[in-house]
Amino acid sequence: MQIKSQINNIITNALKSIDINKDASVSEATKAEFGDFQYNGAMPLAKELKKPPREIAQQIAKEIEDNPIFSKVEIAGPGFINLTINKEFLEDNLTKALDDRAGVEKRDNPIKVVVDYSSPNMAKQMHVGHLRSTIIGDSIANLFEFLGDDVIRQNHIGDWGTQFGMLVAYFEESGASVDAKLSDLEQFYKEAKQRFDESEEFANKSRLNVVKLQSGDKETLKLWKSFIDKSLQHAQEIYDALNVKLTNENVRGESAYNEYLAQIVKELEDKNIAKESQGAKCIFFEDSDNPLIVQKADGGYLYATTDLAAIKYRVQELGAKRVSYVVDARQSEHFKQVFETARRAGFVKEDTILEHIAFGMMLDKSGRPFKTRSGETIKLKDLIDEAINRAKAVISRANEYDDNELEKIAKAVGIGSLKYADLSINRQSNYIFDWDKMLSLDGNTALYMQYAYARINSILNKAGEFEPKKPILSDELERRLALKVLSLEDILNRAYTEAMPHLITNYLYELATLFMRFYEKNPILKDGVNKEERNSRLILAKATANAIKVSLDILGIEVLERL
Repeated sequence: MQIKSQINNIITNALKSIDINKDASVSEATKAEFGDFQYNGAMPLAKELKKPPREIAQQIAKEIEDNPIFSKVEIAGPGFINLTINKEFLEDNLTKALDDRAGVEKRDNPIKVVVDYSSPNMAKQMHVGHLRSTIIGDSIANLFEFLGDDVIRQNHIGDWGTQFGMLVAYFEESGASVDAKLSDLEQFYKEAKQRFDESEEFANKSRLNVVKLQSGDKETLKLWKSFIDKSLQHAQEIYDALNVKLTNENVRGESAYNEYLAQIVKELEDKNIAKESQGAKCIFFEDSDNPLIVQKADGGYLYATTDLAAIKYRVQELGAKRVSYVVDARQSEHFKQVFETARRAGFVKEDTILEHIAFGMMLDKSGRPFKTRSGETIKLKDLIDEAINRAKAVISRANEYDDNELEKIAKAVGIGSLKYADLSINRQSNYIFDWDKMLSLDGNTALYMQYAYARINSILNKAGEFEPKKPILSDELERRLALKVLSLEDILNRAYTEAMPHLITNYLYELATLFMRFYEKNPILKDGVNKEERNSRLILAKATANAIKVSLDILGIEVLERL
């Protein structure tokens, strides 16, 4: 349930009743002594209305103090309003969190959304440079889907252009087998690039192969398809290992837009948006010295041209109302210019959201780009294997499992830790990769959340049946835990609006920490706990477990029944 939204509506209506036509926005209280929520809007209103802020706060408080959602409405300082939620309101609503959605409802106005993420290089193995886009993108797509949107996942791969002309030329020159493994293909690409840089004849042949590819030459297309198929097969293995929902059906690469590129440039010229500069077709911007080039002087197209064609297709053909690009922050200017061009050209309507979901770099503990000791880029497969092996070492020290169970738990913990560590920081920040911190049972980690869920599950299994009736919250700690559980929908909606998965991990850490404190202070299964207390605490435990599971599911992290 959206407690915060309800409070905002209550205060907005209170403002209307005192002839102030403004939308209210409350924030969570920063300290327990300030209640649960704070409304600080009286201060800016005071300047506008030329009245003391405390006087305005008193008028608002008088209008809302009898509302049954509040147990206390207090004015503090020059005009802050502190709000404490009534425990009876929480008791009346807590059982809603016992369903498999933890009481979270879908959004009233679902839309069609395209989420563009991962985008691995073809003819190469996936490496750590693809990890953040893949993990962040999938969690955001999961969140949109959970809240009711019609989500189309798009894997925009670079499957066109000079690199494939080079590979075809290399295969023709060297007589390499079309059945080569992806690792061999990667080495062939390096050798082909070296030949391209050194030999003008090889470079010209590579460019000619691009033309043959674009014109549909059968032999060239056959080789090209074998490169793509091997690359996508490898990518699918990585996605399956990471518990990511991308499949080959989600792939729509640059080649899919090739036939539209000339029309895109013509449309931009006809609308006087693209202008010629030194033979190239460019779009210029007042706030930048760098134009967006959509066609080179030699007639070739660029990433910008393909991105514009993709926007037009996604909005006009697929009907997307929100298009989210999960790409690293270094591409910020590119997307800003592409989005502005798409709007100038009328490819999107005014109410269509185009957003660059930017993220920072992945660094080692010394603050350098995350690489092997020899300075090479780390393959994702190797990173995944190491995560599972390290998880196996951590969990086998604490408990004994048979081989099958150890393998299953290690995979859930290892992959979960790899993903959670990334998602637990603001995506816009650089991410410091740290195995020890990632696999710790202390702090905001996947292992801590998985352990909390497994512990609650053990309690519920020992307890057996309980009555899903209105609970009685016996103290302040139980009231705060109930409020935290019921705040999940507010958190998910904020994460939805801002495309910020770390809001969910922050919530999870606060929830799990609060539950552990509750469980230590308020026993559930011990002798001396009466039936009513036991039942109420079991409802709190089950509601907490549901909130943890729903949140981890959205993040793409597996829960464990036993750990």
